[in-house]
Amino acid sequence: MSFFTSLKLSASGLQAERLRVDLATSNLANANSTRTPEGGPYRRVDPVLRSRPLEGASGDRLQRSFRAVFIERIVRDPRPPREVFNPSHPDADENGILRLPNVQIVEEMVNLMNARRSYDANISVLRMSREMAQRALQIGRSS
Repeated sequence: MSFFTSLKLSASGLQAERLRVDLATSNLANANSTRTPEGGPYRRVDPVLRSRPLEGASGDRLQRSFRAVFIERIVRDPRPPREVFNPSHPDADENGILRLPNVQIVEEMVNLMNARRSYDANISVLRMSREMAQRALQIGRSS
């Protein structure tokens, strides 16, 4: 595997995990938003991630098997909003039912922790790639 291949693979993972963090924090920030421009309560969103062959991968079978992560799309969670009885809230309907976002705080925190761990793993790969490149340069200089 070349130095640039490892960089491309890690960069695709970092980009995907950054989006996961952005969406989870957006979901958390809107956990109590009862009004949106589209109308109704906020609906949580999730990324759909896929893998694809690494661009420019040629050569042996191993090189062609490398797969990068890409963001296919962002989808709204189909679960219905939470309903609570709160007749004093200005967004409650005529029966006093208030529709709240379908955001579960624990679920979003787990998403954030998983994204952080994946992000950290990709950073470690980048660091190791950098160290290997630096060592290769040192070997070249001393020869």
